[in-house]
Amino acid sequence: MTEKDFAHIVHSTKGIVLSAIGKNLSPRFYHAIDDIAQETYLRAYKSLVKNRFRGDSSLETWLFSIARNETLRMGERLAREEKKFKKTVQGYVDGMNKHSVPENDERDNLIDMIENLPESYRSVMDLLAKGYSEKEIAGKLDIKPGTVKSRTSRGREMLKRMMLNQEVRDED
Repeated sequence: MTEKDFAHIVHSTKGIVLSAIGKNLSPRFYHAIDDIAQETYLRAYKSLVKNRFRGDSSLETWLFSIARNETLRMGERLAREEKKFKKTVQGYVDGMNKHSVPENDERDNLIDMIENLPESYRSVMDLLAKGYSEKEIAGKLDIKPGTVKSRTSRGREMLKRMMLNQEVRDED
């Protein structure tokens, strides 16, 4: 399989792959569409190079199935991460609502992590942690709702990386 051959496959099937992703992905995870499409084609490429495509179905049907499976897998992963993040943020919010010092190290760490984010992300994540909706945050900060969504997504990713780095340091 040459690079040109695979580029042709991607070009001719991207609509089918995106359709499979769109049908199986929760709208709250639409920020992951590119990652899912990339993973779909990466898995397909590896299988094609190893001659694992048997031809029992059309290439389009096969790619649709891979995209569907990758979407479901990514959706489950993102839901787990979201649940973990919300639980941690809720602890932070509870501490803020009580106007008291956070009760445990995890909350202290999260507060420190949010404070260490770049200002554009920190302001969004702080308001989010205080319970404001994306629409309310957009109004308060005088930015577009789409900007709030992207900063929330990137802020969560930054916090996740910080948390993972903290866990790695704690293990050492």
